[in-house]
Amino acid sequence: MRFDVVTIFPSMFDRVFDQGVVGKARQAKLGSSTLLNFQIHNLRDYTETKHQIVDDAPFGGGGGLIFKMEPLVKALRAIRDPNVKSRSILMSPRGRVLTHEIAQELCTSYEQIILFCGRYEGVDERFKEYIDEELSIGDFILSGGEIAAMAVCDAVSRFVPGVVGQEEAPYQDSFSDGLLEHPTYTRPATFEGKAVPEVLLSGNHAQIQAWRQAQKLNTTLQRRPDLLKKIRKQDYESP
Repeated sequence: MRFDVVTIFPSMFDRVFDQGVVGKARQAKLGSSTLLNFQIHNLRDYTETKHQIVDDAPFGGGGGLIFKMEPLVKALRAIRDPNVKSRSILMSPRGRVLTHEIAQELCTSYEQIILFCGRYEGVDERFKEYIDEELSIGDFILSGGEIAAMAVCDAVSRFVPGVVGQEEAPYQDSFSDGLLEHPTYTRPATFEGKAVPEVLLSGNHAQIQAWRQAQKLNTTLQRRPDLLKKIRKQDYESP
């Protein structure tokens, strides 16, 4: 899986993907290529002006600056690999919100993900006609799209076979079945008077599985009831 990130602050990505399972996967090989390949591109490198200007004032007035069309389109055309199935994405609060399912979809459907990080007041609206989609990570505003792009890269990477130690793990995480994950515990069995639920020490795998499922439902009901409503709606809409 290849990720290409276009930004005017490439140094923000220094060492971001060097740690944890993602960092290990960058060093691992799948045949003759690496499992994960991250390429960070400076948008200013795709300008033809002496001072590498990538923005300008908006027509009609108003505050802020807008990313210009020329460097954006030039970068897209230079980076997109015509030999693989790619997806070009602009990180934007107007896009669909990233979910567990979307991350899995991006991983399984594409070999190259191109992410454009917005800044200032956004990008020239016409650029939306050149990319495949806009994507958001939530209903809040960041200073730019870099942190959002990092989140997309990490979420999608987890679905690449070989990145996570146990390949089934991403499919058992929170949101994999629409529910939050069940509580987890480890040694010691008792700490300052607080004990691990006895069922987890019983060795009865059927009871443990039933307990975990009940806990997932209860946790989701208490903390994210909106997820349960979403599941019910999907059930009603199923043929």
